Amino acid sequence: MADPHPSPRCTAEQALERLKAGNERFLAGKAKFPTVQKEVLADLAKGQAPYATILGCSDSRVPPELVFDAGFGELFIIRVAGNVLGPTIAGTLQYAGNHLHTPLFVVMGHEGCGAVQAALANKFDDAEHDRHIEILLANIEPALANLDPTLPPEQLMQAAVEANVRWAVRQVRESPEGRLALADGDLRLVGAIYEIESGRVRFLDD
Repeated sequence: MADPHPSPRCTAEQALERLKAGNERFLAGKAKFPTVQKEVLADLAKGQAPYATILGCSDSRVPPELVFDAGFGELFIIRVAGNVLGPTIAGTLQYAGNHLHTPLFVVMGHEGCGAVQAALANKFDDAEHDRHIEILLANIEPALANLDPTLPPEQLMQAAVEANVRWAVRQVRESPEGRLALADGDLRLVGAIYEIESGRVRFLDD
């Protein structure tokens, strides 16, 4: 009978180092996985054991598997505009923790995020958007509460992107499920920013 709580293949710290090393290979043009062998696909058909779960933005310029030079089955990816946290996203994160047992969870935003920019326009310029986009932006606006609107636009945008990542991390960390999952110290939750122009991922301090 299969172990209902299998030990992860790596620790949270090892998983974070793998992401950082993969991003360095990506930056250096030395990615390991330009193709995938049929044998790998056949093995993955039996099950998955990703070493990290990543909540990222849907932006087409930010594909986590490429950014971290990760192969099939290595990352469990959740992508939604603005890397926002909602009920279905929270459920997916919980699935990753309870059933896939990934030791590392990453919320990754990116420079120039259109959803964050739209949320800034809502907050400071009274912009209006379509109904469902407004619902999405409502998940971002609490992150912008302490921003200084007098900052130069580029600095304001950078601050907003980071604040949005930290807000999502905080929501996960302070949820009852997050508190319980993080309590034993084996699991780690971090924020990150992808730099669109350079391709580098900057991990945020806790």
